[in-house]
Amino acid sequence: MKTLRYLFEAGLLWLVFASLSLLPIERASAVGGFLGRGLGRIMTRKNAIARANIKASLPELDEAQTDEVIRGMWDNLGRFVGETPHLHKIDVYHGDRVSVTADVDLSNPATTPMPAIFFNAHFGNFEVSSLLAIQRGLELTIVYREASNPWSEKIIQHWRNKRGGTWVPKGRDGARALLASIRNKGAIAILADQKFNEGVAVPFFGRDAMTAPAIAELALKYDVPLVPVRVRRLPNAHFNAHVFKPIDIPRTGDKAADVRAILLAVNQTFESWIRENPDHWLWIHRRWPD
Repeated sequence: MKTLRYLFEAGLLWLVFASLSLLPIERASAVGGFLGRGLGRIMTRKNAIARANIKASLPELDEAQTDEVIRGMWDNLGRFVGETPHLHKIDVYHGDRVSVTADVDLSNPATTPMPAIFFNAHFGNFEVSSLLAIQRGLELTIVYREASNPWSEKIIQHWRNKRGGTWVPKGRDGARALLASIRNKGAIAILADQKFNEGVAVPFFGRDAMTAPAIAELALKYDVPLVPVRVRRLPNAHFNAHVFKPIDIPRTGDKAADVRAILLAVNQTFESWIRENPDHWLWIHRRWPD
């Protein structure tokens, strides 16, 4: 039964991506948003998680505002799916699809020395961010969470590989790839907003959240800058990608304290983004302990 379910899910995913790839990106994004909002109406359990997370994190929002954030979240997720088979066609530096802004001079390699770790969250169309490094000619290693369905995984990776970069799943292979990238003075891209049960308890929206320590430990051990990159959604499948200054890396000699301080800065960075655009973030994560 599991194999049949996986095959059905993968077949449906292939059909969705293949169909959306035939549309202009604006239309694919709109169709994806429509489907996402429709799916969101029946995702009772996921909506309950999102509502609880929003109420605990943004208590100033009333019921109507919370409902609006949840609708926007599903719309953003659907648009993300709709845009996926088109991302490899986007020219971030010479087209008008993406406006690129930065707190550093991107034309000056000295402002972002290699190796570097670029980090992001499940925010807006977060996969647009990898294009900034890839289309600058950087050797980019992107760490991702592998899909549980192996056939769906192959389909997703088919579209990702069209964009370039080296995509490695989390785990031992991913850890080895990260170290190789650092030693070869390459760039790394990591989504750093997911729950990691074996991680470090660090405040996020005022509540401790188990946070993966890997990027902090790598930054400390190898003296690698940690660079936040945010992608905000604009109308009609347009985006603003903003590269922030690297976060400060404390070196007090107390490794545990330094790791926690770095992770706190990472979480505070995400918190500021989410407060500004709460419908951009994926609130259905079980980010905090139950």
